[in-house]
Amino acid sequence: MNSHSAFFYGTLMARQVLYRVCYGKSNIADDPIASLRAANLTIQPAILYDHCRHKVSGADYPGMIPQKGESVRGTYVTGLTDADLYRLDLFEGSEYRRDKVKVVLLGDGKDNVAADAEKVDTETYIYIAGDERLEKGEWDFDSFVRDKMPGRWASDSSEEYNGLDDGPDTTGGRGINTDMSNRLQHDAEHTETEKDS
Repeated sequence: MNSHSAFFYGTLMARQVLYRVCYGKSNIADDPIASLRAANLTIQPAILYDHCRHKVSGADYPGMIPQKGESVRGTYVTGLTDADLYRLDLFEGSEYRRDKVKVVLLGDGKDNVAADAEKVDTETYIYIAGDERLEKGEWDFDSFVRDKMPGRWASDSSEEYNGLDDGPDTTGGRGINTDMSNRLQHDAEHTETEKDS
């Protein structure tokens, strides 16, 4: 089994969203197989230089583009499998392209970068759906977690989602109870079944 790494800077920084994409459910506490797979992940803060993160207009999620002199704080995740990358590519869709980048690890969890900070090669998702769709200013992760994530991006209860689908889809088809979410869950279950055989 190959092990991969990735730098996440948006919705996938939330473990519940990452778990839903990779394992088919946001809450893995009662799933011994998903819990075992998640135990192989390491997640730590990192910074990607010469890139900028913006909110995508009309969406809950950001897009990141190269921009000299700017930086993006996110999470560096190791222990991802080939199957995880497949599902992550599906989740990101045609708005993003997976590219190789070099990030600086933040061992202390703060934005202070030591002169001898470790730099690692990894991959990330660059926004390619057009700069005109990106709003000025920074996308706010804390606001996403507080206001957008519950019931829309991460939940194992379809009842929590009731009433949220009356307006426009601000998840870009990536939210819970969408065709993509159902496909990710089916794929995750199928992958687990194959491993058990």
